[in-house]
Amino acid sequence: MKTKIYSIITFLFLSMSISAQIDRTKMPESGPAPTINLGTPKKFTLPNGLKVLVVENHKLPRASATLIIDNAPYSKGAKKGVEGFVGGMLGTGTTTISKEAFDKEVDYLGANISFGAENASASSLSKYFPRVLELMADAAFNPVFDQAEFDKQMKQSLEGIKSNENSVAAIASRVDQVLTYGKNHPYAEFTSEETLKNITLQDVKDLYAQKFKPNNAYLAIVGDVDFKTIKNQITKLFSGWKPGVMSAEALPEVKNPSTTEINFINMPNAVQSEVAVINAINLKVSDKDYFAALLANRILGGGGTGRVFKNLREDKAYTYGAYSGIGASRYASRFKASASVRNMVTDSSVVEFMKEINRIRYQKASQAELDLAKSTYVGGFVRSLESPNTVANNALNILINDLPADYYENYLKNINAVTLEDVQNAAIKYFRGDKARIVITGKGIDVLKNLEKTDYIIKYFDKEGNPTTKPAMTMPIPDGLTAEKVVNKYLEAIGGKDKVMSIKTTMMVANATIQGTPLVMTIKASSPNKTSQVISVMGNTVQKTVFDGTTGFSEARGQKIPMTPEQITEAKSGNALFSDLDYTSGKLVRIEPLDGKNAIVLKYNDTEVFYDMASGLKVKSVKTAKGPDGKEVAVPTVYSDYKAVNGIMFPHAIGQKMGPMDLSFIIKEIKVNEGVSDADFK
Repeated sequence: MKTKIYSIITFLFLSMSISAQIDRTKMPESGPAPTINLGTPKKFTLPNGLKVLVVENHKLPRASATLIIDNAPYSKGAKKGVEGFVGGMLGTGTTTISKEAFDKEVDYLGANISFGAENASASSLSKYFPRVLELMADAAFNPVFDQAEFDKQMKQSLEGIKSNENSVAAIASRVDQVLTYGKNHPYAEFTSEETLKNITLQDVKDLYAQKFKPNNAYLAIVGDVDFKTIKNQITKLFSGWKPGVMSAEALPEVKNPSTTEINFINMPNAVQSEVAVINAINLKVSDKDYFAALLANRILGGGGTGRVFKNLREDKAYTYGAYSGIGASRYASRFKASASVRNMVTDSSVVEFMKEINRIRYQKASQAELDLAKSTYVGGFVRSLESPNTVANNALNILINDLPADYYENYLKNINAVTLEDVQNAAIKYFRGDKARIVITGKGIDVLKNLEKTDYIIKYFDKEGNPTTKPAMTMPIPDGLTAEKVVNKYLEAIGGKDKVMSIKTTMMVANATIQGTPLVMTIKASSPNKTSQVISVMGNTVQKTVFDGTTGFSEARGQKIPMTPEQITEAKSGNALFSDLDYTSGKLVRIEPLDGKNAIVLKYNDTEVFYDMASGLKVKSVKTAKGPDGKEVAVPTVYSDYKAVNGIMFPHAIGQKMGPMDLSFIIKEIKVNEGVSDADFK
């Protein structure tokens, strides 16, 4: 027992001694990159051009086959979507087995077999794999393109198109492809109801016959197989696949705009905006700066640790997620940073996206950011080596992209060799914040007003990427809604018409600051139309306006100016306490967004009054008046912070803009039916 105690004490002592030697305030230094031994798949090529790779792995009794036909991009034109029928109809029976029998056998074997227009895959337990591979080959080379199946898939495709027509995300994804690559590029084509209706069963057969060829095809077999046995089976099953004449289509040049611009697609049903900053790039996996570009993107927006995620989600709470991505196609690629954001912060999100893109271009990232980005790629790469599919995928990439044979053996070394200077140079080259398309798909009436305040040119496009005009910034007035109903809703919102009519006098005291000088405004009113407004600074009256129900005057700097006949007529016709009582004879002119909410606009004489559609409260008024030069000017007044006084809601914050000057009045005191006498209107 004593020996055990001594052993435990010794162990604890040693543990504490070791711990004491570790400085846990410092991140451990990265060790050398692990040596990568990927293994080499066995390869052979059939006379028809099909290249085969076999990766034997006997750890699990499973096997899989992946067929890839590496055709260059090609245009489908007015029949875009035909390729979907090729993939959809392969595997729906063959000339030797019916669809029902095919599906039943696949299910019985516990297998998976699927097809695309230019690919196929199959997987199962290894003991069933020979039959599963045979079924895949049979379906690939002996298809039954049946009219009934075509009609069924056409109906499903049309229904899918219709279901996406009001999807803001789907429209955004579609149009930003069109705008990035240009309408004549295969990458910009999209399937529509119109293109689907142009497709016939013969078109499906023709495309299959033209493009489903072994000339540029690769077959990867991975799993519990014997190379010699599988080679014999593949030779037997795939040698009859006839090659064809494969010609690459000349692709149009993809260009960025000469300067950054906003491309706006109006979606009236959008409850949030899809924002994407995009520019076309020419980046390939074989490029020297490929790894630097990957790391630059990772730092900017490659995940939850990216700058745009931290900014737009964690700091600003504009979105649930903001990310960026960068492509590396042999034909055409792009950089894209995007997020779905609330309507009212669409313009702010644009500003933050551009700020982060320009920051990584013009300021070096930190070493900590680079180290974190590297560790993410290193960790992901090392974990991927646990899968035997990685060997086949890497070998395929080497063949397809014409990479050096040791490309993946040097992958980690190339990642770790990237410097901060390399990251910045890649960001400058590929993240073209100076020549980007800021593609925004959203509700124009809610977001365009603020977007127009940015420094970017705004161009407008429809849901198919065609240039169009600026959308209407108003909404139709609901049937049956009248000015009287709007005013009555307002009266109910502030306490009810009966309470409003019981008020005979009001007194309001408000404070404001103009050019650093505090001022006090006192307004008194008596039913029906007596008013007095006094503005004082440091206790001294600097301006006074009075109307006693019959006549009135304005006084400033010792000068007293009587009201004109027109001013007297206007003062007599209005209600001094609640001007809204007169607006029932006004006209409803439009509905427009105001601070993220919809407001209905009522026009009465020379004033437009804005009432919140939801609450009914008055939120703004705009009076048209003549300025000193005789020209008409709009004088807006904003009402907010409603609070109850004697059971009636009054705005306690009133903002007014007069030319370049903004006045913000904070109401300090309101009295109802007290504090006012006839002497106030003398």
